[in-house]
Amino acid sequence: MGSIGLICFGSFDYRELSFLPSRLRELLGLKALWAGHVPLPGSAYRRARGQYLASGLLESLTAMGGDHLKLLGLTEEDLYAPGLNFVFGQAQWGGRCAVVSLARLRPTFYGLPHRERLFCSRTVKEAVHELGHTFMLPHCPNPYCVMCFSNCLEDTDRKSEEFCAECREILDRTLRGLR
Repeated sequence: MGSIGLICFGSFDYRELSFLPSRLRELLGLKALWAGHVPLPGSAYRRARGQYLASGLLESLTAMGGDHLKLLGLTEEDLYAPGLNFVFGQAQWGGRCAVVSLARLRPTFYGLPHRERLFCSRTVKEAVHELGHTFMLPHCPNPYCVMCFSNCLEDTDRKSEEFCAECREILDRTLRGLR
């Protein structure tokens, strides 16, 4: 059926994300594989903000070939979208590519002690959420569904890593159509 290619933007050590491929397989039913590192697109950096434009990273992923059904870019850099102070991630609606920033998912970003389990859970939730959009799943009004919009970390921490029954049904129907 295809796989999810995990792409690291920049030179961060993806070994700290060793949990991610297996969790994505469990939650989405698709194999996830590390597919390499790519440089951060300099054209997406906005010096005045000290952030990268998320759509610039998506454009870099879109230009990549390969056999993966979906591509998920991961970066340590802080991302934003027009009209927003920051985004945890962004995806192409119904497309192939999504990107997630790890920066604001880390408690240390806010001057708090590192909490490994919390960071891992946040990473899984945002990765699944953005990949859900590539399968045309909209934001869900259920605050515990992984597809619920996260305006802040409290929203991310409240929701589950799992899809609610309605979103799961839509995803399963979509995945069956790919077989």
